[in-house]
Amino acid sequence: MARTLAKNNAHFRRALAKLPLGVSSNFRYWGDDKTLYVKTSLGPRLWDLDGNEYVDYRLGYGPVILGHRHPEVDAAARSGQDVGTVFAMSTEREVVVAELISEMVAAAELVRFSNSGTEAVMAALRIARGFTGRERYVIFEGSYHGLFDAVMWQANVEELENPDDEPELLAFGQGVPGFNKQLLHHLPYNDAGRLEDLLKRQHDTIAAVLIEPLLGSCCGIPSTPEFIQAVRELCTRYGVLMVVDEVKTGFRVARGGAQQHYGVKADICTVAKAMANGYPIAAVGGREDVMRMCRPGGVTHGGTYTAGGMPLAAAERCLRILRDTDALDRVHAYGRRMQEGMSRILDARGIAHSYAGHPSMNGLFFRSVPPKNYRDWKRSDYTFYDTLAQFLIENGVMCEPDSREPWFVSAAHDDAALATTLSAFEEGVDWTTKTLARDGHGVHAGQEA
Repeated sequence: MARTLAKNNAHFRRALAKLPLGVSSNFRYWGDDKTLYVKTSLGPRLWDLDGNEYVDYRLGYGPVILGHRHPEVDAAARSGQDVGTVFAMSTEREVVVAELISEMVAAAELVRFSNSGTEAVMAALRIARGFTGRERYVIFEGSYHGLFDAVMWQANVEELENPDDEPELLAFGQGVPGFNKQLLHHLPYNDAGRLEDLLKRQHDTIAAVLIEPLLGSCCGIPSTPEFIQAVRELCTRYGVLMVVDEVKTGFRVARGGAQQHYGVKADICTVAKAMANGYPIAAVGGREDVMRMCRPGGVTHGGTYTAGGMPLAAAERCLRILRDTDALDRVHAYGRRMQEGMSRILDARGIAHSYAGHPSMNGLFFRSVPPKNYRDWKRSDYTFYDTLAQFLIENGVMCEPDSREPWFVSAAHDDAALATTLSAFEEGVDWTTKTLARDGHGVHAGQEA
């Protein structure tokens, strides 16, 4: 594709005068000459200001489960305007959508709404603390639970001399108060022994174990079934609440989310992205006795814009489609077909590779065995992926340029999208191999740690 970014670059220069980095999220800035602005979208595709067309596998980091501008969901959202926007009061549809969530997600006996995944996780942690009367909490290395101070920490594993040592915790950026990490326990993923050792010693200070069943911002690396089952058992044994963050996996990997997929039931869970096909809504749900903490004199929860008319109407329609049709089956089937097509191309060239996660949100690795946790991924060489991703974007396949983010699939991805994707992928693999060989990285750069 002969791609020009003249209009995107001109708009970037204009935006830079009023928006830091020219965008409203740090993650949307791809460089002064590569930052894109969307002109329109439809189904599995989007177009930028210059008219460049892309098959979209970012999907807003996962929300667009049915495809862009889904006619039924958008029509439902417009009908939500008939009620109005904001009242600082409730509407009938809140109960309807809460009933749908409870029906689909077994752990969500009671539900409260939020506007975003970050807000839902903030509420979940506050409810856990209110219920237990404890303040400390556990998260796992490589997890992403939103942008609030309590969870904006990462393990500095690169400088560990001994893999069993405790890594230094680094904030995601400036402005995160250092004293916050005094309440945080940060453990390796897929290591139940480390969690058990901690809970034996300090369970009476810990309110919650906060876990992503798949690492949504670390290649979709999944919990092993044994690990997530062990987390459930250990939380029960030691009286600590298991908070399952399904902001990305909810209504995507199964109708009941990853909890259904793994056969576990959280004490508290969060859902967000896929529940309304991109409209801004999220929810926190959980055991009735835990959720009843949201009361006067208990845990304070609220928000001016929570459970707005348009997002609620979109959520109702989207959830009914996911519950009552084969939409998710098509998502999963397409993901498997895409992996099979990529594997044929890579196998024909003798390039080792593997996948992690789930067909609906998977990570691609150029090594024979996928990483099992954040430390494993961080010590990997992802040069081949990073180089290939830039080629794909420039040639009409919109994947995440950062290898940590999974490829997301929607029900709108079809045979034409797959053909475009695999054609660009084959050309990109050959280009990447030649480019890295020319630069001295070798034909199979990035295959093994």
